Amino acid sequence: MTFDLNLAAKTFKGLHKPHPPVVLANVYDAVSAKTVASLPNSKAIGTASYAIAEAAGIEDDDLTLEENLRATKIIASAIKGQGKPLTVDAQDGYGDQLEETIKQLIGIGAVGANLEDYDRAKKQLYSVTDAVDRIKQALSIAKALGVPDFVLNARADPLLYGGTIDEVISRGQAFLAAGATSVFVLGPLDQEHPGGLSKEQISKLVEAFDGRVNVTPGAFTTKEVAALGVSRISVGPDLQFAATAAVKKEAEHFLNI
Repeated sequence: MTFDLNLAAKTFKGLHKPHPPVVLANVYDAVSAKTVASLPNSKAIGTASYAIAEAAGIEDDDLTLEENLRATKIIASAIKGQGKPLTVDAQDGYGDQLEETIKQLIGIGAVGANLEDYDRAKKQLYSVTDAVDRIKQALSIAKALGVPDFVLNARADPLLYGGTIDEVISRGQAFLAAGATSVFVLGPLDQEHPGGLSKEQISKLVEAFDGRVNVTPGAFTTKEVAALGVSRISVGPDLQFAATAAVKKEAEHFLNI
């Protein structure tokens, strides 16, 4: 099992390169996971904590480790046999539960995780030193469990809290030096395309991180973002938004008698 997991981790890590990048159509339940995993262009399966929380009827900030793990187990079971790596949105690692988080994720079969640099309990960014230490701790735990190639996607969140792109770059470079595979950067959420960045911002991050950057499409198509040289694109809860809109449309059709 351990060998197979690290082989999957190596495969997933190898997908993190520009032209083309790995694209994650993030899932949130068994149906979305099965559907995405069945597509030949889907090279890996990633979860979205926001969508998992929404499906459970709670806020993203209220999603506990136990609830996230419960959903992840269902997703892992749904894609079993597809041979596609699984990476999990682990939020900030759940504070002092970071070790347990990584152990449980690997036990479920995940070979990667998102790790935010925002302390949800204290409602503030971790210091760079603390964030780096948490990245190193997560990777050390994964290595001890036989997955030395565990893919850590480190989120750098200054832009969400009034910070600058230069702060993102400074933190992100420290995260990469600590062993992260890529740096996940979101733009402000209070805009037409929440979390999206401008092409100029993305290009600056690509240059600063040597392409090892993960972004959301925002106002652009995945093809347009891929052309900028990123190594990873995540759609976040967009699939859930699309599914909800489709359900509403069909329900209105059926109810129109």
